[in-house]
Amino acid sequence: MQWPQLPDYGCFLRWPENGQGFIHPDDVSLVTQLVPSSRVMKRLSFDGVYYHYGYGRLRFRLRPAMWSTVRGEGIDIGDQVETIGLGMQRDRFVARVWGMYYVSRKRCILYRLRRAEQMVPNLYPRDQLRCLTDKATVRPASTRYRSPTWDGQGETVRDPQIEE
Repeated sequence: MQWPQLPDYGCFLRWPENGQGFIHPDDVSLVTQLVPSSRVMKRLSFDGVYYHYGYGRLRFRLRPAMWSTVRGEGIDIGDQVETIGLGMQRDRFVARVWGMYYVSRKRCILYRLRRAEQMVPNLYPRDQLRCLTDKATVRPASTRYRSPTWDGQGETVRDPQIEE
């Protein structure tokens, strides 16, 4: 079986299975509030039994179930974004992403923003936002290097195990 590349994004537009057996027992109350909906969730990892999902700070686990895959756009809940102003038609401001919703008829994600503890009334598509959160990551080093040893006189002492 081919496992998906994680993390990935998607939503549960319909209840994926009969009953609640696919939900981790500790997460039933949370999942029944979130699913079904157009919220775009991030599938973070798979532990062999359950997929681990996130929606902002909310975390929950589900057994593999049908969901609608959505192409990620590089913005996540909690990211700081700047709206791209358009003359006098759209204000330019900085806010945090509060929610992500998939709109089937437009086939895109719309973002709910929160600015200075106030919810912004409009939803914004990706092309009207610029992400300000630095998402660059450096993977841990996988190469081990030997440290040079010094003889106290500023000369490197040769290691007999290293060939020249």
